[in-house]
Amino acid sequence: MGSIEISVVMPVRDAVETIDAALDSVLGSRDVALELVCVDDGSRDGTGARLAERARRDPRVRPVTTPPRGICAALRTGLERARAALVARTDADDEMHPERLAAQVAALRERPATTLVGCRVESFRDGGLPAGWARYTDWCNELIDAPAHRREAFVDCPLPHPTWAFRRDEILRLGGYPELDWPEDLDLLYRVLAAGGRVEKLPRVLHRWRDGATRLSRTDARYARAAMTRVKAHWLPRVHPMSAAVIWGAGRTGRRLARALGDAGVPIEAMLDVAPRRVGRAWHDIPILSPDVVERDAPAWRANGMRIITAVARLGARAEIRQHLRSAGLEEGTDFVVTA
Repeated sequence: MGSIEISVVMPVRDAVETIDAALDSVLGSRDVALELVCVDDGSRDGTGARLAERARRDPRVRPVTTPPRGICAALRTGLERARAALVARTDADDEMHPERLAAQVAALRERPATTLVGCRVESFRDGGLPAGWARYTDWCNELIDAPAHRREAFVDCPLPHPTWAFRRDEILRLGGYPELDWPEDLDLLYRVLAAGGRVEKLPRVLHRWRDGATRLSRTDARYARAAMTRVKAHWLPRVHPMSAAVIWGAGRTGRRLARALGDAGVPIEAMLDVAPRRVGRAWHDIPILSPDVVERDAPAWRANGMRIITAVARLGARAEIRQHLRSAGLEEGTDFVVTA
């Protein structure tokens, strides 16, 4: 094998049932020189023995065994051990298409301004996907170019973490994977965006992404709704600088974001809501107004460096609010940012 073009970093813990399929999918990659850094984060189910056996058969597999420290520590170790300038992520229960890595290497070489490139995914789960996860997958797969990812970044993570490929040195300069009390993928995505980086996706399904009841996003408090709100509130004023915010949504989602933005040092000027029972009242001395005031007040908000931040959980609400704000002549990313 010639010089390594890309290092694949795979954090692993207790994945004996899926690890062989995951390894086979990476090692079956075509037209690319790779190494596979498997960080065994304290497995106790025989995963370590399987990795050692596969490494004896294929020198591209490089197992690293550590005590159980968690995914961020495993990812840091993987980046430290990676020898290529380009790094790709995958998980020990996923499967990648044989053309994924070559396509991502080509994209990163052809687009020097792009920091992260992912791909469309096929989500799967024994017994079928939950409806919410199917919607999330469809939403992710609709987003391809850099403006779309920047526009949607505060709705949810628009680029599934196991599909990422990036320049190792750029990610290390941005801090890599520190220990956090919120999602490490969103935090790193926001650091990339705050630094002016570009995030995009190959318009092909090149990764099979497993959903399951025991995945960290379902079981770990760092991925719970409260943690998601905190990471968004922390990074919103850094990606979209603002002197104050007007929150569209005085329900539970909007109030949660308003509290978190306040904790992050962003004053809340007002809240907007369509519910007649809320309009004209106040929440913690913040006036709740009808969206009808937008056309009148938005020029002053803009002049004073404020942004409208939408925070409504109801299905279909984001499209309705976007239409209202655009009809009022407001520009997304400049006058308003959509969250969920």
